[in-house]
Amino acid sequence: MHSLATAAPVPTALAQVDREKIYQWINELSSPETRENALLELSKKRESVPDLAPMLWHSFGTIAALLQEIVNIYPSINPPTLTAHQSNRVCNALALLQCVASHPETRSAFLAAHIPLFLYPFLHTVSKTRPFEYLRLTSLGVIGREAKILTEAQRKLKMLCLPPGAELQPGLGRWRQYHHKRPLMSGGALVKTDEQEVINFLLTTEIIPLCLRIMESGSELSKTVATFILQKILLDDTGLAYICQTYERFSHVAMILGKMVLQLSKEPSARLLKHVVRCYLRLSDNPRAREALRQCLPDQLKDTTFAQVLKDDTTTKRWLAQLVKNLQEGQVTDPRGIPLPPQ
Repeated sequence: MHSLATAAPVPTALAQVDREKIYQWINELSSPETRENALLELSKKRESVPDLAPMLWHSFGTIAALLQEIVNIYPSINPPTLTAHQSNRVCNALALLQCVASHPETRSAFLAAHIPLFLYPFLHTVSKTRPFEYLRLTSLGVIGREAKILTEAQRKLKMLCLPPGAELQPGLGRWRQYHHKRPLMSGGALVKTDEQEVINFLLTTEIIPLCLRIMESGSELSKTVATFILQKILLDDTGLAYICQTYERFSHVAMILGKMVLQLSKEPSARLLKHVVRCYLRLSDNPRAREALRQCLPDQLKDTTFAQVLKDDTTTKRWLAQLVKNLQEGQVTDPRGIPLPPQ
């Protein structure tokens, strides 16, 4: 850690006065009296200052101050008393952590410090009030930072009516049973298919059951981001093997995906359906999962239930066709071509 005087210089595109302001706001994060305004201003600037993440990470006391903002909200989780103002303030802190999580120079250190674990209590919440929904969505965003859907979700949330003065800022047992038997791979927001270190870190935490809970009962926006995170884990070979390692893990994922398909047949969402289909398709790459899916794939994915929803989505239609093909290949049939039940 070092002082701001030796932090990486901000690109010359920023005026000198802006650089000085950034330094000032970062310094102000260390003081509880000036922190709230500094959080607001820096969260507005995070997209326009490419080196903001290293500046935040290497400046004295800054990450500790952001973690303090997170911990200060814990008492408002249970019982659920979180206000719009509290949610907005902590989401500004999460937006800065999101910046750190997504920067290549700080991502590995961010993971090594296990900072995402501080966010998991927010993902455990079940209150459907807007302050909690914003909190969950922004927390998911720190993990799913690379998802374009998150930006769309944040834009839509901005259009929702917030309480006066509030401003939105973008911002288990079955899964732990085999952790001690599974060696960690060394490797390096967070989910990207080429970031093996990130996937390995997430698999040692409870992120999968947390995402499944949100996929089952969250808002459409939160469900979409949570399903995207699960999709990214599945697309990694280690993640796919982990989820298919035991029947309990696979059946939990399959059950939640099945419930989502049933719900989507009643309340269609092309964006959410796209990620659900991709999860199913990836599961079908595993031989054991493929055999199980032959018995439990929802009928709505086999008939024309979603034909209208997907009429302009060639990618998802192609994935769905490939999924059906994968499940048909290698299937034993009787002389009439009717699939035989497993022995």
